[in-house]
Amino acid sequence: MKLYKKKIQHNLLELTPVRGKDFFQDKGRVTIYFPKFKNSFMQSLIPRNKPKDINIHLDELGSEVWLAIDGNKNVSFIIKELDSKIGENIQPSQDRISKFITKLYHHKFIYFKEFRKEKKK
Repeated sequence: MKLYKKKIQHNLLELTPVRGKDFFQDKGRVTIYFPKFKNSFMQSLIPRNKPKDINIHLDELGSEVWLAIDGNKNVSFIIKELDSKIGENIQPSQDRISKFITKLYHHKFIYFKEFRKEKKK
């Protein structure tokens, strides 16, 4: 019987992020939305004049990163792409974008393809 699982180290720059929440785009800005409750009974308890979704509005950089995440590009490619597109406005680009993607992952707005493959095995 194993008491501890073996931790596997991954390089963030080699991982491929995939969006896990719905969103809409308005004038170049992205708003991520998801229901306040997963349970339909709890959803029915929300008053009619109150929104049933939580909306998260992203700034320019966050919107660009969110739109660049398509499930096919790894993090290092996204950083290179945005660095050439936006340039001086996001320096140091690797640190800022990797921290933002890490926060998106911890809040479960995205997931990584490689982690899903490991769970299926």
